[in-house]
Amino acid sequence: MPKRKRMPANQKAQIVLEALREDKTVAQIASENSVHPNQIHKWKKQALEGFAELFEDDRKGVRAKEAEHEKQLNDLYAEIGRLSAQLSWLKKKSGLHVE
Repeated sequence: MPKRKRMPANQKAQIVLEALREDKTVAQIASENSVHPNQIHKWKKQALEGFAELFEDDRKGVRAKEAEHEKQLNDLYAEIGRLSAQLSWLKKKSGLHVE
């Protein structure tokens, strides 16, 4: 059985663009590029589904990441505070309170 050949992303994109232009049939494009027509349909579907993401506001993603980072930072500071309080209480109760 022959090994699967890996195709670079830019070549896949060119094939999908050619399929979207509809100058040739998918079968013609597939035979020219030694790819199964179902694979071209799959790539075309993936491209069309992800197309809207190209035009989304990038700032939304950045703001969401910043908010998540801020939340994580606050949670970590709260945990440090709890652990510091526990440590000082344990030191006090054990008689090892050394400053």
